[in-house]
Amino acid sequence: MGIVTASEPVSRLRWSTPPAALVTAAVGGIVLAVAAIFTGDAPSRLLVGLAALLLLGLSAVGLRQRPRLSIVPGQRPVLVVRGLLGAVEYPRDRILRARVVSFRRLGRKSPNLEIDVEHDGEDRLLIFGRWDLGTHPQDVLDALVEHGLAVPEPLG
Repeated sequence: MGIVTASEPVSRLRWSTPPAALVTAAVGGIVLAVAAIFTGDAPSRLLVGLAALLLLGLSAVGLRQRPRLSIVPGQRPVLVVRGLLGAVEYPRDRILRARVVSFRRLGRKSPNLEIDVEHDGEDRLLIFGRWDLGTHPQDVLDALVEHGLAVPEPLG
């Protein structure tokens, strides 16, 4: 990773699921696991146990992928995306397009950051929501544009 200067705060260069959300999901998973142990019938034990596993798995995945997205500033800035298998770096020439797209979900608009990248000779679409980034996706897009990793799309 590169060196971050005082003029570039780390909080604007790294984005991930808030730790409090991951801790809350893990605590909920533990509570559900305990509830599954004390549940009287088998179908309830199965369903509550599966819910506990899902919440604990969500927490583990969130912790494994921290920080989900980061920018290494410098002469040739790099976008670093962490996934389950580790980090992948994308320099500016491998980032094809970045934009914020809003979708209707459960009666409200949910913004997502879409980044088209060239990965191993193929185009890949990366999608990040507020859960992944811990902030509004437009803030992350603004930082990508500021560091020269994305070109702002024309309005209209």
